[in-house]
Amino acid sequence: MERVWVTSRLVAVVVVVLVGAGACAFDPQSGGSGGGGAAPAGAAEKATGASDTPRPDQHDLPTPAVPTPKPSRKPTPKPTRTAAPTTTPSSGTPKAIGCPQGEHQRAVETYLARLGGFGTVTVDGRQSAADCAAIKKFQKRYGIRPVEGRAGPTTADVAQRLATTDTARCKAGTGTTFCVDLTRQTVWALRGGKVIMAPTVTRTGMSGYRTPAGTYTVNFRNPKEWSDPYEVWLPYWQHFTQGMGFHETTTYLHDKSIGSHGCVNLLHADAVRMWELGKVGTRVVLIGRRPGT
Repeated sequence: MERVWVTSRLVAVVVVVLVGAGACAFDPQSGGSGGGGAAPAGAAEKATGASDTPRPDQHDLPTPAVPTPKPSRKPTPKPTRTAAPTTTPSSGTPKAIGCPQGEHQRAVETYLARLGGFGTVTVDGRQSAADCAAIKKFQKRYGIRPVEGRAGPTTADVAQRLATTDTARCKAGTGTTFCVDLTRQTVWALRGGKVIMAPTVTRTGMSGYRTPAGTYTVNFRNPKEWSDPYEVWLPYWQHFTQGMGFHETTTYLHDKSIGSHGCVNLLHADAVRMWELGKVGTRVVLIGRRPGT
């Protein structure tokens, strides 16, 4: 009777140990954010590949010998041959890999060569690495999107307007003069008859809000002016007539389907530069007329 009681007690202890080990396999490092309960038995092994807590009988087993791996001989890699850069048949200059050629390639090359300052450009109507770099630099400078080096219609239009702007047409005063060519939609600055800010792009009044040609004077400035009728901020505001003035654009400048309500819209860098050059009393000269207004 005593032997049966002892045996039953040992069986009960074994059952309690086994049941407890299976129910409490919870990873305290999980923070409880994964499943909101105990992790299933063997979860750590599945996740990491490492074994779980060893069973008591594993401590009595001898450690198996691990054979030392023999060093393997790796084959010596053969040197690879680098291909020479692809060149154009006529000029021998490297082609622009991944730089698309636009339908106005030769025209853009011609205007950029005339403008200067954007790098080496070969006027041959063929895209090259140097042409691509110059066109990208031009597009970035004048806010043309995307900057991909492609000579598309917007790039050609902007380049033509800038390259054909005649700065001498503006009747400058003795001090600083802001000049606007409404026909070409360009703006520049003179001082004492000399160009101190090269022609850049602008966008003036749209149809029904034509910006008038004439000679004016900056009579009010504000680094950040609020427009009551249109409820928009006008950065680097310089007013010259009838609620019209120079300011940084709040939209994509090269969208010709829209325009200002008479103001002279500028890219950020140009608005900042004209703010630095101008003051109350600065002469403003507008010539020509925007097409379609």
